[in-house]
Amino acid sequence: MSKPGEIVLEEITKSFGNFQAVGVVDQVIEGGSYCCMIGPSGCGKSTLLRMIAGHETPTSGRILIGGNDVTTMRTGERGTALMFQDYALFPHLNLKDNVAFSLKIHGVAKATRQEQAMEMLERVELAELADRMPSELSGGQRQRVALARALITNPQVLLLDEPLSALDEFLRLKMRVELKRLQDDLGITFIHVTHTQPEAIALADKVIVMDHGIIEQADHPRVIYDQPHSPYIARFMGGQNVVTGTIAATKDSHVVAETEGGARFNLPAKREMSVGDPISFAVRRDKIRIVSKAEQDMNTLQGEVINVEYQGTFVKVGLKTAQDDEFIVYMDDHEYFENPLKAGDAVISEWSSDDVCHLLGSNNSSGD
Repeated sequence: MSKPGEIVLEEITKSFGNFQAVGVVDQVIEGGSYCCMIGPSGCGKSTLLRMIAGHETPTSGRILIGGNDVTTMRTGERGTALMFQDYALFPHLNLKDNVAFSLKIHGVAKATRQEQAMEMLERVELAELADRMPSELSGGQRQRVALARALITNPQVLLLDEPLSALDEFLRLKMRVELKRLQDDLGITFIHVTHTQPEAIALADKVIVMDHGIIEQADHPRVIYDQPHSPYIARFMGGQNVVTGTIAATKDSHVVAETEGGARFNLPAKREMSVGDPISFAVRRDKIRIVSKAEQDMNTLQGEVINVEYQGTFVKVGLKTAQDDEFIVYMDDHEYFENPLKAGDAVISEWSSDDVCHLLGSNNSSGD
């Protein structure tokens, strides 16, 4: 039995002429969950959202919501509401009439729709501004009006297309809390498209990472962050460095990997591997130490400091190593300022394999 708001995507594809915007997608989004879809521009996430909303029709496959096939169903009949990125408020209507507009279209009596509009404005803490025009509101207030207008139809699913992208950083963080509070309060399914990794990790029960029209990984945000399936996901989601090499030796439950530059790493062997096999693994940036002299023979990389950014609670240090990608270390701010670094300094980074190493599958996507 399908739960209200459960979304099942069965072999969904979408093409525009010869261009395939969405490849074959099979996915279940649990009813009542908060799901974030993330990926670089052009990865297909907004197209997939629009197909769920009914603004685009799949080239092939089926979409089920709450157990009902809505693939060809009209937008207003499938139990979804879409909140647009620019909020799309009517500039000539006050807040109460903006929120009540969809009920007016459906023939709801004026007194009833205005009462319900006030209830929704109360829910988003804007009832005292009901008679104001959109031009008199801040960006965060306009967003809450758009939310109220979308929610007044009592949808099973609320679809949000980059709803926080137009806000400044302070307001974005505040509205993240508001969105999660609303979703917890309402208990309906939220599907939120974003290109911001911290936003997805903070909000979601499930994160769907997309690239080139397909889903690369879908799981709880902690799994996505700590156990990325591929180098693309590790790089795109942030917080991890990717190191590549070949297997130089195997022993018991560990293997020794070696890079072209001669650096060697002791890794847990979580699958069968042979000497000479290529290997990629991820190292968490916040678990790496920067030292002037190596304290161990393995799990070290020499590098040159190329960038330093103070982030408040930590310092982000970028290193140039023999690997192609920039190698990033998150240093404790107190530790950093005891021995500050500058561009051009030669340093050594080291870590414990038991702490931070996660083996990756193969993936050729750039992720940038």
